[in-house]
Amino acid sequence: MLTFYSEKHRLRNPQSELSGGELIRPHESPERAEIILARIREIQLGPVRPPDEFGDDPLLRVHKPEYLRFLQAVWDEWKAAGMSGEVIAANWPARRMRNKEPQEIEGKVGYFALAAETAICAGTWQAAQTAANCALSAARIVRDGESAAFALCRPPGHHAAADLYGGYCFLNNAALAAQSMRDAGMKKIAVLDMDFHHGNGTQDIFYERGDVFFASLHGDPAMAFPHFLGFADETGAGDGEGCNANFPMPPETPFSEWRKALDAALEKIAEFAPDALVVSLGVDAFCRDPISFFRLESPDFSAAGALMAGLNLPTVFVMEGGYAVAEIGVNTANVLSGFAEKRGI
Repeated sequence: MLTFYSEKHRLRNPQSELSGGELIRPHESPERAEIILARIREIQLGPVRPPDEFGDDPLLRVHKPEYLRFLQAVWDEWKAAGMSGEVIAANWPARRMRNKEPQEIEGKVGYFALAAETAICAGTWQAAQTAANCALSAARIVRDGESAAFALCRPPGHHAAADLYGGYCFLNNAALAAQSMRDAGMKKIAVLDMDFHHGNGTQDIFYERGDVFFASLHGDPAMAFPHFLGFADETGAGDGEGCNANFPMPPETPFSEWRKALDAALEKIAEFAPDALVVSLGVDAFCRDPISFFRLESPDFSAAGALMAGLNLPTVFVMEGGYAVAEIGVNTANVLSGFAEKRGI
């Protein structure tokens, strides 16, 4: 299985994350991608290739132009305004306020942010753009005939909506991969999000569309980020009614219960009969992940990959979360190798 990876992810190396009322070293760190890459090479999963360049046009198929302009300019505008630290949102358009983009940079940050934990540093836009190129490159070779490919994206993307960033995410890599395959002629795409946290951005992007089915296995948003989306009664709207399936689960969920949700999600995807599958590959359902509460063990990720392979669909894996850094390489590679072994690739 081919992996797309770029060292440009290192350009995003923030020093701040708001957690528990204090600033800490971010959980989403450059080391994550390096450890995953090392494990992929160790098990000889397949060749590793840098992504191609795609420019802004594919991004505009998913994200709003004013949001892309913000991401491209925010660091320079923040520094030009005399701010000494990293970009962190401090206020939002809350209930009964005007939801209108301000002119001043601090207001702009709050307008486009969905949470405050995610700091923007120098190099964030370049890293996010390269992560998107990894996803788009993987999608292109799969739609051209490869059985599967892995986009080792960093930063991750599934929390990013058409015009919102947060949860460490800026461009929605999985949504970009799905949309690019639609634009290339595939009629229907399914997105399966196995990250511990609900893929609120992906759901929001496709919620009213009938050509992309979205299924997410995640911690109950009543108790886990992103809190305000990801409930089981969210099933799609308009043309997308019935094309959204959420499987929220409580603390201490073991693999036996998580697998039941995965089986149900895979059954719904099979009924949808897509032309291809995009997997938001987060491994923070791991029992020792510092910011989750599921109880999956490392071998469980191999089993999950094999179950996904049973759909027999062209598949794009897009890296999302996973913050137990010591095990992130093993857990990620287990999903991919479990899939590859089942499919015989």
